[in-house]
Amino acid sequence: MSKFTERGKAELTRGLIGFVLSCVVTLGWSAPRTPTDAGEVLERLVVKAGDPDASRLKQYQQAVNRNPRDAQAIAALARLYFDLAMAHGDPRYVGYADALINGHTGQLSAELLFTRSLLRQYRHGFEEAKGDLRAALAAQPDFSEAHGWLAAIALVQADYAGAGQACTALGAAGSLTLQAGCLGLTLAYTGQLAQGYQALEKGLARADDPGNRLWLLTRLAEVAAWQGRVALAESHYKSALRLGLTDAYLLAAWSDFLLDQQRPKEVVALLAGNEASDPLLLRLALAHQQTGSPKAPALVKMLDERFAATRLRGDTTHRAEEARYALQLRRDIGSALALAQANSEVQREPRDARILLEAALAAGQRAPAEKVEAWFKASGFQGAPLIQQLAQLAALPKGSP
Repeated sequence: MSKFTERGKAELTRGLIGFVLSCVVTLGWSAPRTPTDAGEVLERLVVKAGDPDASRLKQYQQAVNRNPRDAQAIAALARLYFDLAMAHGDPRYVGYADALINGHTGQLSAELLFTRSLLRQYRHGFEEAKGDLRAALAAQPDFSEAHGWLAAIALVQADYAGAGQACTALGAAGSLTLQAGCLGLTLAYTGQLAQGYQALEKGLARADDPGNRLWLLTRLAEVAAWQGRVALAESHYKSALRLGLTDAYLLAAWSDFLLDQQRPKEVVALLAGNEASDPLLLRLALAHQQTGSPKAPALVKMLDERFAATRLRGDTTHRAEEARYALQLRRDIGSALALAQANSEVQREPRDARILLEAALAAGQRAPAEKVEAWFKASGFQGAPLIQQLAQLAALPKGSP
């Protein structure tokens, strides 16, 4: 799932989704195991030399070690862990953030409530996340990020009235860049692609922070692609990449664009070395499959093991990714359709509609995708290739098995 943020320049902005993305972006990483002890060492994470996050991570960890009851220090470290998880697609950081917050015995501050909401929405606990966000806003009404995340969750749930209210609150809080991004996405999701694109452009013109620029450029690229303006979409993606920030949502969205354009070799080059992230591993496997690479079977086997492990844990947070894996890599249409339907009960963004339509068309069944047809009519969404897929679906008998 995607997210809105307006922190200082030292903070990184990440799009969600599956990403949530989402995305999502929504964006679908394997669920982390939460340590029972905040001091437990599970594995040493290698931080690249020169990585600006390395010194911040050390600094924040030392601050918590000096005063384990300092809510401000705990919130700063937990938030950094979450940002690193989103940037690198590494769910272990979410487990570390969980351990910090769960180990705090005092009253949760607005910042800690907000950070806990991020962890809850990561696992698709959207109602609990919204409860935390509202509690944070009760304590701090001008908390722009909390308003932004309420908008993001509303968009995932296809609650466009709720998203609009959060956009208005962002303007009232003085967060005009975030308000422009919020309005842009809400307009785009409700069939007003041109107006949504213009609002996102206004947000980009205001944005000085590199993280905010990356997020806005990525969403501008997605909206341009929905409009069928392929060259413009590519230009926005490349501008986002040139910012040089590590961002798993951007890599996934750019990879999807390249795969749609039948350019898998570029995806192979882009994602080499990113196998630790399940969404990126999925796209890497798809790219190798499209090129006929002998490496594809080994990557598919890795995904077999990843998804088998999540099923054993009872983790249901990444059904959209697993549906795509089942449909496009395993050719298991029945499983793909079941997974896509289950995912659509929780997440209702365009990417979620797309995988359900693809699975329903592969199965030759209209009935499982009737909720997508209803969403399409209610929202007015106009993005390609959903329009083409819906036209194909409409050619099937209504209520076909």
